[in-house]
Amino acid sequence: MANIVQVLVDAIALGSLYALVALSIGLVFGVMRLVNFAQADYITIGAYALVVPTASVAPPLLLGALPSALMIGGVLVVVVALALLTERVAFRPLRNSNPSTLLISSFAVSYFLQNLVMLIHTGRPKSVGIGQGLANAVEIGGVRIPGVQLLTMVVTAGLLVALVLFLKKTPLGVQMRAAAENFQMARLLGMPANRVIALAFAISGLLGGAVSLLLTIQTGTLDLRMGLMPVVYAFFATVIGGMGSLPGAALGGFLVGVASVLLQTYLPADLRPFRDAGVFMMVILILLVRPQGLIITSAAKERV
Repeated sequence: MANIVQVLVDAIALGSLYALVALSIGLVFGVMRLVNFAQADYITIGAYALVVPTASVAPPLLLGALPSALMIGGVLVVVVALALLTERVAFRPLRNSNPSTLLISSFAVSYFLQNLVMLIHTGRPKSVGIGQGLANAVEIGGVRIPGVQLLTMVVTAGLLVALVLFLKKTPLGVQMRAAAENFQMARLLGMPANRVIALAFAISGLLGGAVSLLLTIQTGTLDLRMGLMPVVYAFFATVIGGMGSLPGAALGGFLVGVASVLLQTYLPADLRPFRDAGVFMMVILILLVRPQGLIITSAAKERV
């Protein structure tokens, strides 16, 4: 019984991470109908902000040497600023273009940011030691939960609650929900389009910065493509949950994380290398049954 509970805890912790990334993708897609694959590089650059640019395998810490509160704040500021900069420079001038053009632009931004990180830090992985105390396990009801997993679940729960309250209780949150439902109508009714879209990018950067920190604490390693697989899985999660639906994105993230851990745990040892194929098959089966995802929104048409 304890083993089953432990597996479920692992699944929920991984699902929490994917849910955060899926929400960051879903927010931007909701107001712009843009799948921003540069989100992976927001995560990567947030993690690399912890270190001094150097070719050393074990670099000295930059933001990582600051007290915890300043370190967290510094990483979040870097990622939010990067998200706002890319929105202003790369996406706003193309806002009235074909959605395919915006998608290509997101790939171009991603490629540029990857090469920028490589130019500054080289392509070698780097080790970073932050949050070592979170490696210790906390025993709850006979189940030992690593501190980093507990932190991931708590952070995700807190951010989800804060995001729900923001969207429901604040004027900008209501405007963002209106934009997700019908962007053109909301704009005709006086919604400040530039402000709402910039806010969506800022929140996606905030969520990306949180994922940067959680991933770095979990792995202790910086890599040029460390944000790639979480964003790929998160994209599948948004498709499963329903494109444009924030509750669907969160639900899809948890489902993908749970499926990934369960397959890794219960598949025969010789089939475990094909775990990702099993997750992708789950995505295909869900879409065959519900092509619009688990939660269908009224905003089904592409618009910018």
